[in-house]
Amino acid sequence: MAAQQINKNIVNDAIIKKISDAIHGLSFGTVTIIIHNSKIVQIEVSQKSRFDDGWTTQEGGGI
Repeated sequence: MAAQQINKNIVNDAIIKKISDAIHGLSFGTVTIIIHNSKIVQIEVSQKSRFDDGWTTQEGGGI
């Protein structure tokens, strides 16, 4: 039984590390945690790019 508890903690610590890394890697965005049967099965990261007012399009500029 002790071995099962140790293995369970290793998996949980690894998942927590992945979530932490995903959060710390973002300036703007979302981290979505997908759960199935009471277990975390997937982590999705969506990163956003934001631009301040300095990026306005001027005559002859832009894309």
